[in-house]
Amino acid sequence: MMAVGSVDIAKIAVRMALSTREEEHELKAKYQENGIRVAAVDFGGDFSSSIQKIVERTCVAAKREGIVTDTHVGEGAVAGAVRDALMEVSLKASGFNVGGKVGLARYGEHLTVCAFFGIGLLNLNEVVIGLGHRSVGKEY
Repeated sequence: MMAVGSVDIAKIAVRMALSTREEEHELKAKYQENGIRVAAVDFGGDFSSSIQKIVERTCVAAKREGIVTDTHVGEGAVAGAVRDALMEVSLKASGFNVGGKVGLARYGEHLTVCAFFGIGLLNLNEVVIGLGHRSVGKEY
């Protein structure tokens, strides 16, 4: 396998966030063959009051899928990266209902979280995407 860097992992996290549930399972199998661990979490609801729930569900998915270990460092890296991604989308999403997905990808020391949401505003829908990245030691 060729060298995989932070840009490659970011692209994979975006693909996971954009995937349907069926595609999610296919992508997970494909990336796992190359040692890349991925996960995705669906979400919908009021953005502002749900930030904590999104962070928690993303951390749970990351541990469940073996993206990070159940340690302070591993969980903190995911929480920080998803918080960064959410802050990138917060200007457009704050005060509105959102629906979408958070995608995660990890290879070696590279961990990326992508938040992709559609923002409901009457019959006009806005779309927003945010990324967060962390470098995490391979032991975490």
